Amino acid sequence: MTTTVPAKAEVRENSPGTADGPRRRPGRIRRIGLPYLLLLPALLLELLVHLVPMVIGIAMSFKELTQFYIRDWTTAPWNGLDNYRMSVDFNAPVGEALLHSFLVTVAFTLLSVGLCWLIGTAAAIYMQDTFRGRGLLRALFLVPYALPVYTAVITWVFMFQHDNGLVNHVLHDQLGITDKPSFWLIGDNSFIALLTVSVWKGWPFAFLIVMAGLQNIPKELYEAAALDGAGMWQQLRRITLPSLRPVNQVLVLVLFLWTFNDFNTPYVLFGKTAPEAADLISVHIYQASFVTWNFGTGSAMSVLLLLFLLLVTGGYLWLTSRGRRTADA
Repeated sequence: MTTTVPAKAEVRENSPGTADGPRRRPGRIRRIGLPYLLLLPALLLELLVHLVPMVIGIAMSFKELTQFYIRDWTTAPWNGLDNYRMSVDFNAPVGEALLHSFLVTVAFTLLSVGLCWLIGTAAAIYMQDTFRGRGLLRALFLVPYALPVYTAVITWVFMFQHDNGLVNHVLHDQLGITDKPSFWLIGDNSFIALLTVSVWKGWPFAFLIVMAGLQNIPKELYEAAALDGAGMWQQLRRITLPSLRPVNQVLVLVLFLWTFNDFNTPYVLFGKTAPEAADLISVHIYQASFVTWNFGTGSAMSVLLLLFLLLVTGGYLWLTSRGRRTADA
């Protein structure tokens, strides 16, 4: 006796719903696009806060924008590249002042970043040893970084006062290092005051990053080096610093960008007009834009600063990546 299979039981191969041809789930495309949809508000806000003012600033740099056109900057006459020529003409007063500010900023940035890295690295290495009160000391080290910028800098303003400041009281009255109380917020000493404040509030960040990087170094490396007779300095040179190279590469770049663009510290410390010895380029551009009301020239200076930072960042990343490839090879 033969059994026949009904025709409707035959299923066409690769039909939807079979194991060989899985059926497309409804709403799959919508689920894939959901993460991008959730990121859309943040992307629009980023465009609104950063990119739109950047584009407007670049457009302003090509206009003769002064206080007479502040109501509607689009009506300002077209100036072409004259603002850029004026900014880079180092024989003229505007270009000479900008060059001086640039050199002061470079010197300030190199010293600040170097000292922040050195103090932060030394403190992080010291904190690797276990001792009583280490947790409290770590918390105290992070206080300058946790404080609001304005609170910290205003405190230093009072400490740098000529007549009743704590700095002159300690250096002159208590220790007798100086012959007379010094003016720290004017003159050549303003550079030292600015550098002190910058290092004081910047080195805890380096300490935090280096301390996190030290956690990834296996302790077995130090134990093996100690068995081979390597001392503390040899372990530091052969193990610690090479292992921290990727961390330091990012840390130095971030500190450089933050310090070179720092506006809050000199503005709160000195006000709208910084002394010549502490005339950072961020405050100089602010003065060119909002004190002399020459927004076209100030915008051109800002664009030149942006190009310089992009060039330095690109060159730094290229050199570090090349060095990393050479080390791996």
